[in-house]
Amino acid sequence: MMQLPKMYRLRQHFARPTVAEIATVVRQELAGLSLGDVIRPNQKIGITVGSRGIQNLLPMLKTCVDYLKDLEASPYLVAAMGSHGGGSEHGQREVLDSLGITETNLGAPVVTCAECHTIAHSSEGLPVFVLKSALPLNGILVVNRVKTHTSFKGPMESGLVKMLVVGLGGPKGAQQFHGFGPGELPRLLPEIGEVILRNLPVLGGLAIVENAYEETALICAVPRDDMIERESEILKYSKTLMPWLPVDEIDFLIIEQMGKNFSGTGMDTNIIGRARIHGVPEPDKPSIKRIAVLDLSEESHGNATGIGMADFVTKLVVDKMDRQATYLNCLTSTFVVRAAIPMYFDTERGLVNAALSSLCAIPPNDLRIVIIPNTLYLNECLVSEAVAKDVRGTDGIELENTPEGFAFDDHQRLTLRICSHKDAAKARAQ
Repeated sequence: MMQLPKMYRLRQHFARPTVAEIATVVRQELAGLSLGDVIRPNQKIGITVGSRGIQNLLPMLKTCVDYLKDLEASPYLVAAMGSHGGGSEHGQREVLDSLGITETNLGAPVVTCAECHTIAHSSEGLPVFVLKSALPLNGILVVNRVKTHTSFKGPMESGLVKMLVVGLGGPKGAQQFHGFGPGELPRLLPEIGEVILRNLPVLGGLAIVENAYEETALICAVPRDDMIERESEILKYSKTLMPWLPVDEIDFLIIEQMGKNFSGTGMDTNIIGRARIHGVPEPDKPSIKRIAVLDLSEESHGNATGIGMADFVTKLVVDKMDRQATYLNCLTSTFVVRAAIPMYFDTERGLVNAALSSLCAIPPNDLRIVIIPNTLYLNECLVSEAVAKDVRGTDGIELENTPEGFAFDDHQRLTLRICSHKDAAKARAQ
């Protein structure tokens, strides 16, 4: 292996608004929807669930359940997951169980379903699909995080309306929506969303925004009639809180772990500057020559969507990959390249050697290398000397003075690591 530059630990400081009293704020926001004026005793009220990686989700859902019970309603947790979970009831249940979304934890039955029905047609004649499980409900409370999407950009991206269109749309709704391609999705999302809002008893939504530390930054109740307009405003705010890499020009990015709990595409396309969508130009920045992934998170349940955006991965990633779940996700989105398996290596040392060999034209001391734990937690990373020179003295960035060298343990595993996911969570809480 060629000589490698020393690496410096770097900490970035991002804007950090937080919600301290989760349950109190959820109750205050729900009160603003005046649900007591429309909900009658014993009515079945569904709360949408299914998104992964949302911090404080369980206390938010438990508060929603308790609030509805206070109104003498019968709350249900309704899986709204599109084709995720393998597009089956069993797969949905498995994912929700892993998230702690169970009747035991939250005090309401969990309903899974993969059967879709057409409830209406759009102005263009498109069938609008909804899961059978949503049809008997007397009311629906949409709960989801609002954030930028990894495949298309528009006034609305990931959020409440997408939870209705793609999540409650089930496997058929998700497949039809994504089948139109990223150029049409910003237009179709509100169009299909409006049809669902007219034909389902949606009571309103609870929009969640997170900061760059994956902490709850905003909890906002959104009335049914204002959902499309308000979500657009919330999305703009959420984008101001996004994290980013410390530099835009990188030769070699090492991602310790990819996964569905970090991004719907395993690695956030907005962070790595790659989308891998046929006919759609790649982002101008960041510009990264080589991307390597060392591991796939357990929370992904084998769904390795996004693996095709890497140049190199370990055999560990490939071995953990559930091809059926990955292929279904990428076939539904139609972005099939994202499921393609790149070069993979038995050890992390072998992977690093191969990547450096492909960058042999760059002098070792000039290599711009960045190591991150995943594409969600970017407040801490490791950077080579060439990168450190660029960012030293930049506002919001701290660099440790003592560099560390590349090394591998007895299992040929890279010893340079950001603190573990659990330790990172503890550090953010302190």
